Amino acid sequence: MQRQMTINSLLNNISNQNSPLFNLRLFLEQQKNLKDARDTERMRFVGYVLEIGYDKTKIITSDPYKMAVGGIPRGSFLIMVPNDFGKLPYHFILLRVTGVATTPLRNQEQQTYFELHKKAMPELDIWIQNDLQWGTLDCNILGMFYPNPNDSSKLMFSGDVNNVVSPHRYEVFAPDDTLLHLIVNGIVKDEFQFEIGKLRPTECQLTIDAMETPVIISMKDFMGCRTAMFGKTRLGKSNVVKLLAQGMIEATAEKGNVGQLIFDINGEYANDNDQDGNMSLRSAYADHCFVYALVPRPETPSKPLRLNFYEQPKSCIEILGSLLQQNNKTSNYIQSFSSVKLPSIEEIMELPENERTRPIRKIQMYWAILKEAGFDPDIKRLLSFQLKGGSAYGFNPQFNRDLREAAYKEAGEKVPENPNTLNELIRELKVMANFVQKKSRSKALISKSSGEPIFDADDKALLNFLSPTSGSGPSILRSYQSYHDPHASDFANEIIDLLDQGKTVILDLGNATDEIRRYFADMLSRKVFSRQEEKFVTNSLGEHYVQLYFEEAHNLFPPDDKEFTGVYTRFAKEGAKFHIGMIYSTQSPSTINKELLIQTENFFVGHLSSSDEVHALVKTQIAYAGIEDEILKSKTPGYMRMLTLSHRFVIPVQTPIFKEKIANLKQRGA
Repeated sequence: MQRQMTINSLLNNISNQNSPLFNLRLFLEQQKNLKDARDTERMRFVGYVLEIGYDKTKIITSDPYKMAVGGIPRGSFLIMVPNDFGKLPYHFILLRVTGVATTPLRNQEQQTYFELHKKAMPELDIWIQNDLQWGTLDCNILGMFYPNPNDSSKLMFSGDVNNVVSPHRYEVFAPDDTLLHLIVNGIVKDEFQFEIGKLRPTECQLTIDAMETPVIISMKDFMGCRTAMFGKTRLGKSNVVKLLAQGMIEATAEKGNVGQLIFDINGEYANDNDQDGNMSLRSAYADHCFVYALVPRPETPSKPLRLNFYEQPKSCIEILGSLLQQNNKTSNYIQSFSSVKLPSIEEIMELPENERTRPIRKIQMYWAILKEAGFDPDIKRLLSFQLKGGSAYGFNPQFNRDLREAAYKEAGEKVPENPNTLNELIRELKVMANFVQKKSRSKALISKSSGEPIFDADDKALLNFLSPTSGSGPSILRSYQSYHDPHASDFANEIIDLLDQGKTVILDLGNATDEIRRYFADMLSRKVFSRQEEKFVTNSLGEHYVQLYFEEAHNLFPPDDKEFTGVYTRFAKEGAKFHIGMIYSTQSPSTINKELLIQTENFFVGHLSSSDEVHALVKTQIAYAGIEDEILKSKTPGYMRMLTLSHRFVIPVQTPIFKEKIANLKQRGA
């Protein structure tokens, strides 16, 4: 009795214009009237059902029906409805066309065509024409749209169907614009909506005058979630990323609760360029976007993006090595210096105090090289690290008395007090370098306590670079001073503060080496994670989110990283908890770590040229099964197959050029 009352209530409510499925009722009534009037040219009816299952169906259609609706391309949406709803509320099953099927009369049809071709294809009589124009199409059943049992003003979608009956009980239609809008946008979250483009069922536009159905996304689906952008280069991935960043800016303009950090490796989000029709994200939203540039450009307002080579020895010595290699500096002593691996200051402080002496001395040697090369230090900041362990501390390596006496004797100098300043440290290390080079077999170079050499291979490489027997030594690094700022860590806090204010920060890393890009990505990613985690722990996270944008993502999330550790892993696994979202771009799904792919909620897929890549995509996200050929064949820039948290099935969308989108917004605003 209760169930009967619920169904009756739904039936009554669907007659109300507030119900989303009221449009279905109007559509079916219109189709019935057109059928009764034999107005086939305006009908949206396409055929009947030949076979039906829970996942697939086969429909019968005819050429006049297909031509009346402008064609039925592979990948297009159709709706299947009962020819009699009975006591059930209005609902429909959504189909996607996957291909042409064979008819039960295929052999007879082929025989007829064969005979006709042999006779030079004479004019067909009306009976033969009628027989030959019928055909069948295979379709996937994507799910069912039906009214919410508790609130018929709301639409629901299920990925399955509750029942299947005999094929003759169904009819199939091509949805009109109103129903297409319902299919594409009916289950999208209401909040933070943004138009990402227009529905484009097929790449071919021969019989389609214009794409009218807007495709709406909810930016809520992207907050704290992972979004993948796949496709070959120059086919619109970066343009879609700009649209997503724009959507977040527009949708959260009032609340200002989402900060965005874009790692711009090509400078296209920060600077106007011909590729986007001379329109960057920064110039479109100058009041909202802040640019930090490694190499400032006159036409783009920006703040300097610099490295503090003293405070990040582990990553910065790798950066120096890459710069030297890039400039073809390949002398043996330079290559030895470039191959040195230094610990970070944090790693040293995690060691037991009696194990810190050797790593601290390496840092001291590295600092001496930087100072000798003309890199300005912030002495107070360096001393504030309180590097101390065993005997070494601050700027004092605390070499033993025998070594110091032997080294200074070889240099013909009186043994001074232990160094307390950076300049005194440089003098001490140069004396040691001279002694190691000239008296490499001296017993003074052997530790009395351990019996091991006081200087290992990395120590000798650093000393030999500080004071080489031939060559320029540290002065060869002078050309890289422009990358250094002794107060560089302050910019990181500025960026974090801007993100907390809901601003968009663009890091212009154009012309930077991979090592420099990786340094900034690692450092700022850790800062973002730490800040969001702190908010979570102190229960002050609220509705604040941070979105990170990564290009060339395969460098950060390689597929062969079995351990999958580090800050990027934490983004993938814990980002949602700490309100950290990621939008990552790369050409191929197979180049991304599988763990990240599994955790990814949203997908934008352009053209992929390899069947292996498409299979890797389908293996990760089954919703892309059935449209593999379309992904392989279509190459139109901006033509994407989209799947979001709100969308339960893949939507083919043509995204607009960013500049045109901005121009339209300004025109409507005017």
